[in-house]
Amino acid sequence: MTVNVVRTTPEDAVFSWSHVIFFTAVHAVALLAPWFFSWSALGVAIAVHWLCGSIGICMSYHRLLTHRSFQVPKWLEYILATIGALALQGGPIFWVSGHRRHHAHTEDAEKDPYAASRGFWWSHVLWLIYQRPDSFNEDVYYRYAPDLARDPYYRWLDRNFLLLQLPLGFLLYAMGGWSFVIYGVFVSRILLWHSTWFINSATHMWGYRNFDSEDNSRNLWWAAILAYGEGWHNNHHAHPNVAPAGLRWWEYDPTWWAIKALQTVGLAKKVVMPTAKMNAKA
Repeated sequence: MTVNVVRTTPEDAVFSWSHVIFFTAVHAVALLAPWFFSWSALGVAIAVHWLCGSIGICMSYHRLLTHRSFQVPKWLEYILATIGALALQGGPIFWVSGHRRHHAHTEDAEKDPYAASRGFWWSHVLWLIYQRPDSFNEDVYYRYAPDLARDPYYRWLDRNFLLLQLPLGFLLYAMGGWSFVIYGVFVSRILLWHSTWFINSATHMWGYRNFDSEDNSRNLWWAAILAYGEGWHNNHHAHPNVAPAGLRWWEYDPTWWAIKALQTVGLAKKVVMPTAKMNAKA
């Protein structure tokens, strides 16, 4: 009998000291939070987490740019993508290309950038530290999001998303001093990072399934709470282009509520909805 063993770290991966230093530094500064606590600073962290997480990552990067689950005017698309870039999860082309490959080759150890088949920690964070050229080489990953790569503004965002933290930091400092900066930039980012990373890791390991998808994607209630509805991952993998991720009445999906609000005021068009058959199955 032949046993296929998947290496935790791919052979072509290159260890990134710069990413280790960056992630460690952000986490270290966030540890100062108890000495700068105020209820208003905590409120800022929650507000920035929601804005960058639900609106920037979940709605813009994921459901709008990656899957084209709905359409908005280009000016609004740019605003939403800019909010996504503020989340410090990379530029839109980098993020979208990786996620499209994840769906095209889910859990394939070689082709899925954050394949859960390599283990929890690889899909959670190690894929960002042990960098593979097809995920981090701009000339390569641009090929997986050609619609965005043709756009000069998205190319600019992809290369300069780190710079956006400067005006945000200055604004927060002007509003409330260092406590607002620590909570609004550092605390909110590490919470948002792990909220997003749990979708790559935990929802491919634990939870229930509404659909018999060809992967191990799961619906995980606590991940859905942390990531604004993205935790209904089995629903999403079975029907990736559908705008709502929660299909049962109790499957909490505030990102869908935001899309619905845009649709109500006429800004979201061509919203892809679940079919009656999908709802019956769920």
